[in-house]
Amino acid sequence: MTVFTSTGDVDPFLHVAMTKGDKIYCESGAMVMMEAALDLKGRMNGGIGSALMRRFANGESFFQQHIEAVRGDGDCLLSPALPGAMEIIDVGKCQYLLNDGAFVAATSGTEMKVRKQNIGNALFAQSGGFFVMETSGNGQVVVSGFGSMFQLDVVPGKDVIIDNSHVVCWDSTLQYVISVTTGDGGSGGGGIGGMVGNLVNSVTSGEGVVLRFSGSGKVYICSRNPSSFAALLRK
Repeated sequence: MTVFTSTGDVDPFLHVAMTKGDKIYCESGAMVMMEAALDLKGRMNGGIGSALMRRFANGESFFQQHIEAVRGDGDCLLSPALPGAMEIIDVGKCQYLLNDGAFVAATSGTEMKVRKQNIGNALFAQSGGFFVMETSGNGQVVVSGFGSMFQLDVVPGKDVIIDNSHVVCWDSTLQYVISVTTGDGGSGGGGIGGMVGNLVNSVTSGEGVVLRFSGSGKVYICSRNPSSFAALLRK
């Protein structure tokens, strides 16, 4: 049975222990080291149509790396594209939606599907436009976040508002609304209201797009904002 382990305190590796016959798939370029008993191949998982959809939906590479323990047991080390922590998530009873660039690797019993978003979410989100990635099947999926990662538990009656750039993945049963304000968004009588008011509040507060989660389930968040970090480097 394949065993995923996050190893290292800063910018950890994903250590993968495989027994003969095991298969995993991972984001293109994730493989750092593997033992000679393993084979590495690049494939379009699910065919050209699915590969294109994943590319547009979640920023994944057109080809994925598939690693198989062909000649015996073996280990490999994987690494995400951005520096930061990783989480190993069990899927089956719960499935998850993934933000852009969060996918690292998964066991062979799982699959990454494409879910269509509503028009409002598609226009405001940075999570795949009209489509977002969703896990399916049974097994484990590994996700990464820029910086440290933290698990939030959303409970009924206590909505949680999170900056979209800090969201890594979330339980697919959660309801979520994307907006450009952390308030109620109502239009009052004498002031600036509605969409204009929301945009002004977004600019003055320093926040961009936020996601408001409700229901019952888990949300994984990261401590760093990749967009803000990239803008800082450009200065």
